[in-house]
Formats: sequence, structure tokens, C-alpha cells
Amino acid sequence: MKIRIVNKSSHPLPAYETEHSAGMDLRAFTGGPVTLKPMERKLIPTGLYIELPVGYEAQVRPRSGLAIRHGITVLNSPGTIDADYRGEIGVILINLSESEFTINDGDRIAQMIISQYVKVELTGTDSIEMTARGEGGFGHSGRI
Repeated sequence: MKIRIVNKSSHPLPAYETEHSAGMDLRAFTGGPVTLKPMERKLIPTGLYIELPVGYEAQVRPRSGLAIRHGITVLNSPGTIDADYRGEIGVILINLSESEFTINDGDRIAQMIISQYVKVELTGTDSIEMTARGEGGFGHSGRI
């Protein structure tokens, strides 16, 4: 599938880094360093604009290396880019560590996955079919 993308940054287009990667890395387009203090969040621009086909979304997710090494994650993870959105892709990053973290122009800050979805029609009812699991949730299976 081909998706049209406008790149107003000076960085390469998002690309899959390995043969079986699901996500493409998004890079910061900041024009200079941006520092995140502990527990601070900022919207980081990418300079990218995409034209998704109807029935598809782009999901913006954290990069595991930034999360484990520096405590940097995507705040609204996964962030959804809808097929009718035509604005710049921005990434809301938050610093969950106890140290300042600097984002430089061109740094890989998140990953983007293109995903197909279906629209459903919800039908109101007084009951739903019960399963063996029933209402068990949030750790009811005893597995961590």
C-alpha cells in the first residue's frame, strides 16, 4: 500500500528499520534542542503530514529504547491519527524519569504503525451473552 506524505522537515521519511518491523520511526523536527524536565510533557513536531485512506489509522507509539533507558514515553499512547486529519503529526512526549532529557532535531522519538479498522454500529440492549470468564478482569486470572 502506498500512502501520500508531505515532509517539511530536513529528515528522511519514516521507514522500517528492520525487515519485520511493524512501526516506522518518527523524528523530531525542532530546529534545536528541546529539554523535558522530570514529569514535563511537550508536543514535539515532526514536519510530516499524511493522507491516510478511509478505513486506516496511524498509531503513534513509544520507542522502547527511550522508555527503558530514559523514561521517555508517548503520553496518549497509542495516539491515533484519523484518515481525515491533514495537520502536522505531533508527538506528545512525557519525561517519567527523575532527570532532564534533551531531544535534538532529528532524534527518533516515537514509532508509527498504520492499521486497518472497521466501523461498527452499536445496538442498545438490556443484556449481553455471558462467557466462562464473565466479569473477571484486571488480574482476575492470577497471572502477572
